[in-house]
Amino acid sequence: MKRVLLFSALFLVGTFAANAQEINKPQTAANVGMAPIQQGNWMVGGSLGSLGYSFEGENFNIRVEPRAGYFISDGVAIGLGLLGSLYTAPESDAVWGYGVAPFVRYYFPEGASSTGRFFAQGDVGISGSSPGSGASLALGANVGYAHFVTNSVALEVTAGYNYSKATVSGSTGQNGLGVALGFQIYLPGQR
Repeated sequence: MKRVLLFSALFLVGTFAANAQEINKPQTAANVGMAPIQQGNWMVGGSLGSLGYSFEGENFNIRVEPRAGYFISDGVAIGLGLLGSLYTAPESDAVWGYGVAPFVRYYFPEGASSTGRFFAQGDVGISGSSPGSGASLALGANVGYAHFVTNSVALEVTAGYNYSKATVSGSTGQNGLGVALGFQIYLPGQR
């Protein structure tokens, strides 16, 4: 009898709990138009995972690039990004890289939808590496797509060409193609 009462009580509690919960689907897109990329707004975010392969040799790299920017006009942002990377190659030690790179980003009005925008970004900066000393040039030219999940948050995918040179004596430049996933938070500015 005790088991029947316990089972009945658990069944009733479970039934009421299931009915009390409101089931909502997560938001996957927002109709934003031009609002997030207007003059005076800010963006903060970056690439969380960036993979690349060098043309010069059998090496692999992974990068993390936080960045912040300001929209100087509608669809055009300038800003600063920080670079953190790990380069690996067969039969050698891993090389940790770091750097800073100002960037310019342009959002194309053509091909845009109400929930996303294509963009192009160029970076020019300086970088260094763990076993080296001094700084060297870091360049990047990338294209991407920003998909707005909410009015102020976009998920991004980028692909492009990147060049950097380790600050190890006798090293050559590393250049190759890379793909990155990331996000941006768009903050309204004061008007």
